[in-house]
Amino acid sequence: MSRIVYFASWLVLCFLLSTFPAKVFSAGLIQDTEIEDTLREFASPIFKIAGLKASSVKVYIVNDDSLNAFVTGGQKLFINSGLLLRSENANQIIGVIAHETGHISGGHLSRTHGAFSKSTASAILGTVLGGAAAIATGRADLGAAIVAGGQTVAQRNFLAYSRTQESSADHAALGFLDKTGQSARGLLDFMEILEDQELLSFARQDPYVRSHPLSRERITTIENHIKNSVFSDAEDPLQIKMKFTRMQAKLFAYLRSYGHTRRNYPDSNQTLAARYARAIAEFRHSKLDKAIVIMDGLIREYPGDPYFQEMKGQMLYDNGRIPGAIEAYGKAAALYPEAPYIRRDLARAQIDSKDPSHLKNAITNLEVALANGSRSARNWRFLAIAYGRSGDFSRSYLALGEEALLVGKPEQARFQANRAKKAFARGTREWLQADDILIAADEVARALKRRENNK
Repeated sequence: MSRIVYFASWLVLCFLLSTFPAKVFSAGLIQDTEIEDTLREFASPIFKIAGLKASSVKVYIVNDDSLNAFVTGGQKLFINSGLLLRSENANQIIGVIAHETGHISGGHLSRTHGAFSKSTASAILGTVLGGAAAIATGRADLGAAIVAGGQTVAQRNFLAYSRTQESSADHAALGFLDKTGQSARGLLDFMEILEDQELLSFARQDPYVRSHPLSRERITTIENHIKNSVFSDAEDPLQIKMKFTRMQAKLFAYLRSYGHTRRNYPDSNQTLAARYARAIAEFRHSKLDKAIVIMDGLIREYPGDPYFQEMKGQMLYDNGRIPGAIEAYGKAAALYPEAPYIRRDLARAQIDSKDPSHLKNAITNLEVALANGSRSARNWRFLAIAYGRSGDFSRSYLALGEEALLVGKPEQARFQANRAKKAFARGTREWLQADDILIAADEVARALKRRENNK
């Protein structure tokens, strides 16, 4: 493990502990391989044209039904599930992404930070970084203050841009869309939705309206661009359309009631997306056999699709059918070996099988998940269990130390790190990792004390 990456992780946590209020609001982030991949596919051409490295911009899905999207420092883009569900096509989402990318490329966040006093800016930054903490720890509460709702950063005007910045982001977005050969009609559609929102009372407005001031001039600018752009009538490629409908169907089935999903995706609709939604709805309604029949049909038609295998694995695992889950997750991992969530879930099933022959593979899968960015406390816990059951207690101590650090338990982190440090030769990678945990634990302890003193 890289010491640089490691220090970055615990430093974020320490900063959060020093700035977060004692009580945070309930919220969460959606972690799903397919949905995240879909949004990255939408966004990557925009990021590239904007001069941003696509892999450096992190895209997160906020589980919130309000219409919102915003960017934060460190090139993080947050998109509410409400925006994804209320969009009529991929082009609308892409238009919003292009606009938010305009804020990143325009340096609007750094200018916003500079408008605050040092103390205020630090507190706000700590709140924003909550998203990183939520992802690292697997605990929504630690990152709750970043998401949409009455207590969000955006609604406190931290992310409220000036009209000049909004106009600048619009112009940048129009350029990005032209250079990628995409229509700006989706962006216009979204702006017209916002225009309707401005007629509502403040309490009923979606957060995006409050943080992104709208003017008739902005809409007129986009309308004029559409009149003159050669790409105004460009349609989303078929692949993008299909991925949009799949993503929306999946979100709908997970976030809406069984009855609502079945009405929206009736049996008469035999499209891929509709069948997918019905499978998820049946699974969530405890009708596993019906769900599996649909999923097996989709898998027969699309044997190379890792997301269908992943979904089947989840259905089987959640219903206690561990051998079948291992088989399905294994097929998904073979089709998509670098996907961290698939590797994590496969490892979890392998551990829960209680079969010692699966432990070596479980450890490998968790190490791949951690290396590919899924550095959550839960993953470290799974790794500790796998190492412990395989008899490698020293590495189990290391994993437990990492977990304790991420959930804000410095004393436990010290205890586990000291146990590990005694087991490895000085200067080895494992010894250095244990030493890093000890240093980080001291920092976390100091941050906790500062927070306690500031209550």
